[in-house]
Amino acid sequence: MRSARPVGLLISAAAVVLWAIGVTVWQPLTEPLGPWSEHLPGNNAYWARDLRFMAIVAVTLGLVVAGRGQVRWSGPAVVLGGLWIAADVAVDRADPVGTEATALLAVGGCVVLGVLAAVLLWRERDTPSAADRRALTGAACVAGVLVAVAAGIESPTDREPELNQGGLATAALLVVLAVVAALTAAPDRSRLRVGLAAGLAVVCLLGVGLVRAVPPGSRLLPELALWTVLLTGVTVLAWDWPGGRPIWRHHALAALAALVGPLALLLVTAVTMMVLVPIGATFTALAGNSPINSADSDVLVSLAGLLAGLGMALLLAWPAALGHRPGAPR
Repeated sequence: MRSARPVGLLISAAAVVLWAIGVTVWQPLTEPLGPWSEHLPGNNAYWARDLRFMAIVAVTLGLVVAGRGQVRWSGPAVVLGGLWIAADVAVDRADPVGTEATALLAVGGCVVLGVLAAVLLWRERDTPSAADRRALTGAACVAGVLVAVAAGIESPTDREPELNQGGLATAALLVVLAVVAALTAAPDRSRLRVGLAAGLAVVCLLGVGLVRAVPPGSRLLPELALWTVLLTGVTVLAWDWPGGRPIWRHHALAALAALVGPLALLLVTAVTMMVLVPIGATFTALAGNSPINSADSDVLVSLAGLLAGLGMALLLAWPAALGHRPGAPR
């Protein structure tokens, strides 16, 4: 897709702005007690951190789309994401607030993004491969799983208007990212595929609004529906259409995987983080924030969503599904 580069960079830049808002506007809302309070926060208290981490993932995936899945873009993009997480912890510890801090972080982040993109453009090759298509399809799967995680994000009270705003904005950006990545992975950009992509984006954006409209604690079914529709749509857009139309039995299997896979992977990763690897508590301590009450769990749902998305990428971006053969038209 010729427009993949500007669209991918635009998505990354929008994610940078969301991250800056998250760290300067939303994060202070989750820290009203201070680090020395005896009244410790409960489950999902640091929802702003999860939204920021998902925005950082969107920065990385936007660069993957901009590079059309090429390793020379994907590798540095992943490294940038890791460094950005470390920078986020340091910035969170400094507790920046206010419009000036938001603007400074947004501009600084976009400058870093622009410098990296300029360097990668200078080193770029323009030879597509099956691996590039797999990377793009995998990026779409990761974004697709994180859509429902962002749309269903909760807090201990669920009364903050910024929680709804942040969840909607982050999930909507991830919907666009997933659809664009899947369309970029497609072997051709026919009018039918483009029309399907537009329809999928509209349906999933409406689905995000539906998930947010459902009261907390009752969002599982709409989240499952959103996952299933979006991830199945990703396969319809990204996989080959032998004879000019999809092989529907393959996509039916993909729909089944999309229905049960993300939830199962999320549960496994969340339980692992609660029992064996308390990474959420580690991030909370590094950022200098109040620890979660011992009766609750400090689960980093954004990381669980990322790992679940990578698991779905392994299932849905496999080589046979993309139908690439040496010497086949690209």
